[in-house]
Amino acid sequence: MHANNQTVQHTNPWWFALQIGFFAGLLWGGVRVGVYYFKFTEVMPGFLAEPFMKHSFIASWSGHMLGWGVFILFSIAAAFFYVALFRNIRGPWFSMIYGVAWWMLLYLLIGPWTGMMKHYSEQTPNTLITDGCLFLVWGLFIGYSTAFEFTDERFREPAGQVN
Repeated sequence: MHANNQTVQHTNPWWFALQIGFFAGLLWGGVRVGVYYFKFTEVMPGFLAEPFMKHSFIASWSGHMLGWGVFILFSIAAAFFYVALFRNIRGPWFSMIYGVAWWMLLYLLIGPWTGMMKHYSEQTPNTLITDGCLFLVWGLFIGYSTAFEFTDERFREPAGQVN
């Protein structure tokens, strides 16, 4: 109890991970659809579903929407993983590394091996940079939101700052 007789409410980490993962996937998955539509990347929005579905379906608009849904599920799993192992790490840097690590794992190792995408040497620089940056901010969203909730990050903000 605090001095003013209010009980302290602690955040349920698993409910928090579910919410953060859902919104990370919804937001950054939507951005993925947009960057594919505007041809900043050649990797289809449904790339995570590529090993399990026909390529012709993944290349359709319905496949892009399915891919967005799979990206949301992937983001929820990644958020659970982050909350379970790294929720007490402060600051934004580790979370950006987390996002880039997922990009490297998917684009340099798992993706070409499973047929989700072409080998990185066959992809355009725009694709690699765009998707790398997207995963960086995706990881930042998951990780820094988690750090803000489970560490004292909010108290490090300057007091009384006017925006």
